[in-house]
Amino acid sequence: MTSDPNLAPRQPAFKREDRNDMIPVGLIRGMFALALASLALVTGAVLTDRPLVAVPHAAPVTAEYRIVLIGHDAQAVTVMDEHGAVVADLPHGGFITVIENGLQRKRMLHGVPIEKPLRIVAFENGRLAALDDYTDYRVELGAFGSENRAAFERLIQKLN
Repeated sequence: MTSDPNLAPRQPAFKREDRNDMIPVGLIRGMFALALASLALVTGAVLTDRPLVAVPHAAPVTAEYRIVLIGHDAQAVTVMDEHGAVVADLPHGGFITVIENGLQRKRMLHGVPIEKPLRIVAFENGRLAALDDYTDYRVELGAFGSENRAAFERLIQKLN
């Protein structure tokens, strides 16, 4: 409340007289139009069984590795082979920790123990992917940049 006697006290109201800080009506209509257009596009794609796009091309598998990722906190992760031997104990796992966190979340939702192995698959066309046989978790490791892919390539070298 102001103490200036020249200003009339402001009364609460449903309609504002001063519209300087209001969102323009045209912008609100545009936001609703964008949402409805998006909904119409998705509905049309589902109803017409439009094929998926941006899906990696199928290629033969050239190598497959099974690893177990055990997270310890927000950054630390232990990588083990499928027999339980420690491959790497990373206090700052970086991208490997990101993959472990996503895998842990997905497995928690599906009720799958985190100790089950994750497949790292190398394809003939050069792709490298992390695939979980127990959930629908799938990550194309090259999609996040060459440095992130290289982190898993270093793990693969330790497994060989």
